[in-house]
Amino acid sequence: MSYRTEEIRNVALAGHAGAGKTTLFEALLHAGGTIQTAGAVERGTTVSDFDPLERARGHSIDAAIASVDLPGCHLNLIDTPGYAEFRGPTLSALTAVETCAVVVNAVTGIEHGTRRLMHYAKQRRLARLLVINRIDAEGIDLERLVEDLRAEFGAECLPINLPAQGGAGVADCFFSPAGTSDFSTPAIAHQRIIDQVVEINEQVMDRYLDAGESALSGEDLHMAFEQCLREGHLVPICFVSARTGAGVKELLRLAERLLPNPCEGNPPPFMRGSGKDAVPIAATPDPAKHVIADVFKIVNDPFVGKLSVFRIYQGTVRRDSQLYVDDGRKPFKVGHLFRLKGKEHIEIEQALPGDIAAVAKVEEIHFDAVLHDSHDEDSTHLAPLDFPQPMFGLAVEPAHKGQEQKLATALARLGEEDPCFRVEHNKELNETVVRGLSDLHLKLMLERMQERYGVEVKTRPPRIAYRETVSARAEGHHRHKKQTGGAGQFGEVFLRIEPLPRGAGFEFVDEVKGGTIPNQFIPAVEKGVRQVLEHGALAGYQMQDVRVIVYDGKSHPVDSKEVAFVSAGRKAFLDAIGKARPQLLEPIVNLEVSVPDAHMGDVTGGLAAKRARINGTDTLRGGGLVIKAQVPLAEVVDYQTELKSMTGGRGRYAIEFSHYEPVPPQLQKQLAEAYRPKPEED
Repeated sequence: MSYRTEEIRNVALAGHAGAGKTTLFEALLHAGGTIQTAGAVERGTTVSDFDPLERARGHSIDAAIASVDLPGCHLNLIDTPGYAEFRGPTLSALTAVETCAVVVNAVTGIEHGTRRLMHYAKQRRLARLLVINRIDAEGIDLERLVEDLRAEFGAECLPINLPAQGGAGVADCFFSPAGTSDFSTPAIAHQRIIDQVVEINEQVMDRYLDAGESALSGEDLHMAFEQCLREGHLVPICFVSARTGAGVKELLRLAERLLPNPCEGNPPPFMRGSGKDAVPIAATPDPAKHVIADVFKIVNDPFVGKLSVFRIYQGTVRRDSQLYVDDGRKPFKVGHLFRLKGKEHIEIEQALPGDIAAVAKVEEIHFDAVLHDSHDEDSTHLAPLDFPQPMFGLAVEPAHKGQEQKLATALARLGEEDPCFRVEHNKELNETVVRGLSDLHLKLMLERMQERYGVEVKTRPPRIAYRETVSARAEGHHRHKKQTGGAGQFGEVFLRIEPLPRGAGFEFVDEVKGGTIPNQFIPAVEKGVRQVLEHGALAGYQMQDVRVIVYDGKSHPVDSKEVAFVSAGRKAFLDAIGKARPQLLEPIVNLEVSVPDAHMGDVTGGLAAKRARINGTDTLRGGGLVIKAQVPLAEVVDYQTELKSMTGGRGRYAIEFSHYEPVPPQLQKQLAEAYRPKPEED
């Protein structure tokens, strides 16, 4: 290994589907000498789209990693999926980089994926770079696109190079701003960048005002430029044609000379402890300190085994060293340490702070695990990412009997790889439900399961995850008394319940005075209450947003037992719920529908019939619209089929959980009448 941490650059290529990220990834690897010939998405020969499903469908499904070694720079590149359905791997990759390069298709312009990823990168405090691809396409207006980007994302978005020769090349606007360009001039663009950069640092600004740009050293400019990127004060815009190679070498030079290295980027948001007790800690890119690394990608390969990909933030990971997983007591030995090049695993001796590496066949490693070599780093974790909530669900069961265990294992492995793919099991209904971000997401995950593990499934719509709550205060009471000839059972509970704000969850409060309920039986009362929370009282759904206050009761010195207070607590809670105007809540989702503008009327009319609230529309270049709405999840369970019919297959949608709202009275009545709880015994 011939590079230092200061020479590492970590960049994720992100953006809307079809922006050309994978083609740009190939072009950068080729220009940097990593591969001899750039592959093509159409031929299925790219380094990053190596999964058979990716090759068959012609787009990325998972994030892929490869590196470029330049004189004085080791560049780790991550190619991420563009479709909203595969946002999990994309957001996971953003934890491993200092810079997010958002790729924009010059033909289609700003799309809703562009907006989302710029927002995510800003939220994560990453340096951002806008890369306009396909500058050689016909009929495009790049000057207008730059204006649109600045209007959308702020005046801090400034070209660092400009297209030239009709998109056949680019003109540098920072290092040597000379020559001509297809619009504006390199000199004007250069001055705008300098003005933007120097104002962030008072010392640099004073020197610039006193003696001009000639008084600024390269180190001054780099320091101010890097600070601007780190603080979001500058978002460089650069131009490329990944297909022809125009601007690709210039992009590599930009990464090498101006993008932040792991010592310069914003520090990662590591925490130590859990819940409210968690405190921020500093992970410094010092190769001599204890190891701290975060696992941001898991791949379960049937041939290689479980591959865990991690970013090192502190310390040096060497082959044959020993690492702990989270708070694990027993370390594992790093028998083999890899660098990735798509599907290739290149064995290395060590990995420095800031680098990306992988280990194989360590089963206890999981997504977002922290690897470390000292118990001083126990309870350390990265601040969690705000992943989209997977709300689209399918109930699954094996197509052939006897494969239940095989199905469970395969689903668990898929869940390790994608944080937006969830597996739930409803014990009451004996129903296994997989949840994802859309029907396409689940379809591809189940296809992958069949291809890798040979498990075929039957699917059907799952039950909607309704919730129950109460809308008024009430009191409840129950005396549990049994006498069967031997030792009896006795417990009496008085409690109050009151509604909490939506999303607040559950609170249990002990206000018993004078020992009317002995302390050792209070947990039994709470256990009985939680039984009702789990199974519901109105229609058999989980209950939430309620406070339960136990304030009185009675006990017997001989007959009082835990089981008696569990029963008394449960039935006192049920008694109170019946008086507290119970409500059924339904999940409401944020819905974004991308359609050709000719179908807007049909789509909005259809949504109105689904009790949707239309919140607005965004116009897309190229004659498209994004319709934003909030709609009950129950109304869009099979929306893909309907949307496909309305738009001739040209419409797409994505949903994201928003909140719970009360269901209409008629629907509540239907669901309550359909509920047949088991008869209670006393």
